[in-house]
Amino acid sequence: MNPTLNFKNGKFKIMQIADIQENAVLNPDTIKLISLAVDREKPDLVVLTGDQIQGYSACYLKDAKNKVEKVIAEFLAPITERNIPFCFTYGNHDDDCKVDKKIQTEFYKSHKGCVYGVPCSEDDTGTYKLTVKDSQGKEDVLGIYLFDSGTTSNGIRSEQLEWYKKERDTFRNEKGHYLPSIVFQHIPVPEYFNIIEKVGFFTKGRVEAYKSRRNTFYRLDEETKARGGFMGEAPGTPDKNSGQFDVLKEKGDVFALYVGHDHNNSFYKNYEGIDLGYCQGASFHTYGPYDKRGVRMFVFDENDVRNYETYTVTIGELCNYKPTKPINEFVYRNAPVSPDQAITDISRIALAAAAVKLAVKAVKKIRNI
Repeated sequence: MNPTLNFKNGKFKIMQIADIQENAVLNPDTIKLISLAVDREKPDLVVLTGDQIQGYSACYLKDAKNKVEKVIAEFLAPITERNIPFCFTYGNHDDDCKVDKKIQTEFYKSHKGCVYGVPCSEDDTGTYKLTVKDSQGKEDVLGIYLFDSGTTSNGIRSEQLEWYKKERDTFRNEKGHYLPSIVFQHIPVPEYFNIIEKVGFFTKGRVEAYKSRRNTFYRLDEETKARGGFMGEAPGTPDKNSGQFDVLKEKGDVFALYVGHDHNNSFYKNYEGIDLGYCQGASFHTYGPYDKRGVRMFVFDENDVRNYETYTVTIGELCNYKPTKPINEFVYRNAPVSPDQAITDISRIALAAAAVKLAVKAVKKIRNI
């Protein structure tokens, strides 16, 4: 039975957890982070925004279905054991293990506290809408849209946008007004590049973009950093713009869009009336911001849900973090964040090596003159 979501004493608290990326043997640091975070924050709802499963891991080559079911149960345990409602969507790695997302959805729904809406379609079980009622449990005052954002190759589909518009307009036709709403998904939209600064190669704190933006560099502005934001990699957006952002801002109902996907990013900034934000990664089985791995919190007031509070809670704040697997941690901390970065790094190393070789030859030639 779906738990009913409603404000309590005028407040409603959401915890976003992004990029758990677990393989068949759960990293105990994952459980530690989630357990300590929910104990401290006591959220009314936990939102899992994709890549819960590290589907590309070799551990899923055999008996993947049973392993995925087991891992989902294990990382949900700190949430379900505390009777905290949760919902979920998917990222680009969840079904790399070839366990269909429809099957994974049934695994999530089998756990106590799972809150699930009517899916966008039979084949898109990670896209749906939830609503939060007021403290009296009478009127819907906050909408929560979850989108399965696909991959950086295909992104949001037109059918999903049509579904959203239908949901949005149905509420307007029935209630006489649009429902103020927040959107959660895994992959950022291209408009995220509009809230960061494009800079030169030699600029301190710059990060490099890839794909269609290859050889361009970006950084956060000082105001965003002053709010505790950090950016360790460029937004991993689809090259093709699906138009999702423009659709979300059409009627003014959506006031925020928060994503994961880029583990080393945690910031937010308003763009054309919508807050675009990140939650950093929570995974200890892949690259991440060391002791800044964490979760993002949202606190809403039922009298003004648009004027919400958001902040992050990190493993470094929750405990004296010492990795259970320090060698793995060292590798993850120094690994490229993407195949594109790895190719670029290798190319630059090769160029540097070639330059050194030419310089050595030149020196030898000069000495022989």
